[in-house]
Amino acid sequence: MRITGGRYRGRRIACPPGVIRPAMDRMRESLFSILGNLEGISFLDLFSGSGLVGIEAASRGADPVHLVERDKGKRQTIQQNIDFVESDIHLFLSRAEKFIQTAKISYDIVYADPPFPMGGKQKFTDTLSRSGVVNSRGTFIIHHPAEEHWEEQIGLFTCYDKRTYGRSILRFFRCTDQADRPEQAVRPEQGNHADTHAQADRNRRSSQTDEN
Repeated sequence: MRITGGRYRGRRIACPPGVIRPAMDRMRESLFSILGNLEGISFLDLFSGSGLVGIEAASRGADPVHLVERDKGKRQTIQQNIDFVESDIHLFLSRAEKFIQTAKISYDIVYADPPFPMGGKQKFTDTLSRSGVVNSRGTFIIHHPAEEHWEEQIGLFTCYDKRTYGRSILRFFRCTDQADRPEQAVRPEQGNHADTHAQADRNRRSSQTDEN
């Protein structure tokens, strides 16, 4: 696996042990082409696996980048993968469902690549839409099997784009209704692309373990 663009283009990323389905190069190149300039953008990579997508975001200027992976067996490999990244990147060992309930900031871009067999993806998306983890001008992207039927409106998210890559789809959502969103006393909004993002924990390349 390799980084496809940005300051770390061409760097190899190790694949950790266990079940993993890394995003193919063509899909990642397309994803980051769609997202455009990521300088100063906060980025959350849920179900991170090897950390590849989050590292790619950091390579293209995103800062901070937070990775969430529940499998403790992947910790060492992910830490080795992110060790060369010079910007703020942080690994959280946690279930994605728990992380979105306890996150202290909101993000400009949230990317999720849950296991294809995982049930309840749309329920997870609904919960995420109401959590405040995606800021009010932010974007949520999820990678899922093409054979799954998805609603265009899920919770407080509306799908505004989707791209098909073989048997998988990237689906893009934005927030459409702030009326039912929780107050963000501890999750300051970070604006999208042009605004200054709230500073996260600056312990670069450290990791925090949450008990499942």
